[in-house]
Amino acid sequence: MMKARRRMLIVLLAVFLAVIFGQACEKDTTKVKGGERAQAKLLVKKAVAFLEKNGKGKALAEFNKPDGQFVKDSLYVFAYDLNGTVIAHPKKPEEIGKNMLKEPDSQGKFFRRTIVNKAKAKGEGWVKYTFLNPATQKEEPKTTYFKKAGDMIVCCGFYN
Repeated sequence: MMKARRRMLIVLLAVFLAVIFGQACEKDTTKVKGGERAQAKLLVKKAVAFLEKNGKGKALAEFNKPDGQFVKDSLYVFAYDLNGTVIAHPKKPEEIGKNMLKEPDSQGKFFRRTIVNKAKAKGEGWVKYTFLNPATQKEEPKTTYFKKAGDMIVCCGFYN
């Protein structure tokens, strides 16, 4: 009888700890995602400040560096002109010079049109779409912050 009570107590304690640990992990995940959102916006703001201080040529050169100051872990700055042509991308240099307005995501969403139109109308904003995550090689939801800076749209996104 004593062994059965001890086992029951151990099982209940294990379940209790699993619930508490699970809630703690859930909070940490939420915190990280919220942190990525804030980090993406901050990286864009820093990139725009760099652009304003150093000029377009130096900014584009820095934005295009795969190991530059605007690449932080899974976050990186990329940029379009006001017509939707890629002018900076540290992870996909083969896209530089290509107009991407007619290229939808895998769900058929023309998210780059949204970026360009919102940037022209409001100056900045957020857009959600589906995109190939280079780390996992899977299509995943992505959220991107963008800000118009002169004749450029500076962006940074994260997978969520």
